[in-house]
Amino acid sequence: MKTRIALAQLNVTVGDFAGNVAKIVAAARAAHNDGAKLLLAPELALSGYPPEDLLLRPAFYAASAVALDDLARQLAPFAGLHVVVGHPHRDAANGHGNANAPIERGLPPLDTFNAASLIVDGKIVGTYLKQELPNTEVFDEKRYFAADPKPFVFDLDGTRYGLVICEDAWHASAAQLAKSAGAQVLLIPNGSPYHLNKEAVRVDILRARIRETSLPMIYVNMVGGQDELVFDGGSFVLDAAGEVVAKMPQFVEETRIVEFDGAQPVRGEVAPEQPIEAQVYAALVLGVRDYIGKNGFPGAIIGLSGGVDSALVLAVACDALGADRVRAVMMPSRYTADISTTDAADMARRVGVRYDEIAIAPMFDAFRQSLAAEFEGRKEDATEENIQARVRGTLLMALSNKFGSLVLTTGNKSEMAVGYCTLYGDMAGGFAVIKDIAKTLVYRLCHYRNAATTFATRDVIPERILTRAPSAELRENQTDQDSLPPYEVLDTIMRMYMEEDRSLAEIVAAGYAPDDVKRVTRLIKINEYKRRQAPIGIRVTHRAFGRDWRYPITSRYTEPVE
Repeated sequence: MKTRIALAQLNVTVGDFAGNVAKIVAAARAAHNDGAKLLLAPELALSGYPPEDLLLRPAFYAASAVALDDLARQLAPFAGLHVVVGHPHRDAANGHGNANAPIERGLPPLDTFNAASLIVDGKIVGTYLKQELPNTEVFDEKRYFAADPKPFVFDLDGTRYGLVICEDAWHASAAQLAKSAGAQVLLIPNGSPYHLNKEAVRVDILRARIRETSLPMIYVNMVGGQDELVFDGGSFVLDAAGEVVAKMPQFVEETRIVEFDGAQPVRGEVAPEQPIEAQVYAALVLGVRDYIGKNGFPGAIIGLSGGVDSALVLAVACDALGADRVRAVMMPSRYTADISTTDAADMARRVGVRYDEIAIAPMFDAFRQSLAAEFEGRKEDATEENIQARVRGTLLMALSNKFGSLVLTTGNKSEMAVGYCTLYGDMAGGFAVIKDIAKTLVYRLCHYRNAATTFATRDVIPERILTRAPSAELRENQTDQDSLPPYEVLDTIMRMYMEEDRSLAEIVAAGYAPDDVKRVTRLIKINEYKRRQAPIGIRVTHRAFGRDWRYPITSRYTEPVE
């Protein structure tokens, strides 16, 4: 017997219970109209993911319970449709015995769970509690949830479906328990954020579960931006041989029908895998769109320098929000080359945004005059360079305050790593779009955007921006390479040390000069204080500065090179 199953790849918002219920109901209505018997929504779809310390508030669980009851009531008209929805769950009978009791944080949680419930004909007929709680990278679920190693299996059209949630599928036990309880197909709701090559990792992990259980699997992932994280969707179905027989596109919210013939999936549409540059660019666009939109900002403001980083951020912002919601401001100084103002104006014209120029020389001179007595007898140095950056940051924040739009900062991961940025200057703003994008990847993304045929306009970034030597233009004839190793060298050392946890000796053994390795890693160490004060930004690697990276600011440890 063939069964139609709907995969609801939803973009939900943390804490928007009413809005999230509406999305799930809309997906269920569409699924029911298409003859589906089962709809699978993502992990914690009811509350949004991750709710973080909202999960320490009893009122949040109470709101979730009310929303779950409301969802069940609204699903009642869709007769026979089985809906699996993820939600936070507090079991008053397990632990405190009081759903309003304070949640004790000094002890392991006893009665709070990451759950998924099955709703049929307006009734909650069963609830599964997540067994494996991730506590690595950006995940901190042991802070909030208890684990409960019990399987949950239900029958539909003569086939038995077993539930496991996200991290459960990365371990053997939950899938084995489901199979032992009679499961013939595994359903896996997920809140799995994107990082480079994550698609392949997911498939490899689930193939390991298939080798152990011989069970086909349906993997449904949420989509959308949540603060630093971007969820990419990419939901898929694997048959009992581990072959991808259906796959949804990444970074797109939609509900799609797949078919099963008994416990065997029927081959469906398989979305093609996108190149890394296309994936990362889509992640940036979605991250900006959702951060601006879900937080209610009317638009974005960008300090446009005529350089490659601000050019990429401007392109992303326009693709995310539309040119009418983006404003570019060029703030030239006496050190700004004419080609920088020309290229900045050219790009603003190409993407169609409002473009203004505000010269900073009068303000810079006023600062220097005010500080002249204090600085008497001392040569100009990075102090004067930083004043220029801070004048620009002040201007952008003033425009943000007056008009309500959010300042998008333009610093990349390479600069953030080694502190090639100014605290309260170019770091000033609300959202750091490319803070997890290495400089070499910045160039690749710019070339991708100029050539991509999926956008209405191409060649939005002037070629000269991509070919001239990068410079902060804070002193005469300055280039980045005056202060830093070549970006190809810097980025590789940064990746090996910061993302891969390689030792300094291993990096040197890979062919990098000891002096470069010591210099770059020392800069990473001493600039932690800056990064702690940087705005949050989009995560696209498995280890970004911020939630993934927890190094002390105060530390005297120095790792030897040999």
